[in-house]
This record gives sequence, structure tokens and C-alpha cells, in this order.
Amino acid sequence: MSNMVPSSNASVPEQPLVVIGDVTLTEHWLVTPSGSTGLAGTEIFVTDFTRVETKTPTWAIVLAIIGFFFFFLGLLFLLVRDQVATGYVQVTVRNGPLLHTTNIPAANSATAPDVFGRVQYARHVIAQAA
Repeated sequence: MSNMVPSSNASVPEQPLVVIGDVTLTEHWLVTPSGSTGLAGTEIFVTDFTRVETKTPTWAIVLAIIGFFFFFLGLLFLLVRDQVATGYVQVTVRNGPLLHTTNIPAANSATAPDVFGRVQYARHVIAQAA
């Protein structure tokens, strides 16, 4: 058996610097399910389609009905509100013929600021590559 020594021209995959949905940026590459290309000339667009909905939770409605029969203060349960984030943040990357769009669902109200921060960092990485 001979010892295997890695050759100096072996390609070593680059570590991802930022991941936005299914889009990955490394130091020199943009990697998407639609294909890969160099970072130079890459454009990133981000659109916020999230919204916060306010509604009365089911448990508050049930307690208000039960509380109404025993004491009118039970109606105060109808003042309870829950805020739920819905929608998605859309990120589109473009470089020459490569065009890829990904939608990131809103898990909570911090999803949109997180994605916008990642996109801002990705734009910084792209500017460094140019």
C-alpha cells in the first residue's frame, strides 16, 4: 500500500459565507439550484411580502363565553390579541443568464430583518469580489 498524498491542484470547496434560502455565496462563487457562477456582476434584489396579523385567540373567545355566564368581566378576554407573522421574503439573484428566485417564509416578525441583513452582507461580499 502506498501513502496517498493530496496533489496541490486538488480543488477544495470554499466555505459558505452567507446562505439566503437556497442561495449560497462563497468567497468567489454564487451557488443556486439553477446553477453556479462567479460573484463579479451579481445583483441581489429583495422584496418583503410579510405582514403581521392581529387576531383574538380561540382560548380567549371560549373564556369570554364561559365568563359571560358567571360574571360580565369575562368579556375582557375579548381584548386579548395575538400577533402572527405571515407571508414571505422574496430574494432574486441575477448574474448574466443566471436568474434564480427564492421565497423565505415568515417564521416570525424577525424573519424580514434577518433576510435583509443577510442580503446586505451578501452585497458587501459581492462588492469585495468585483
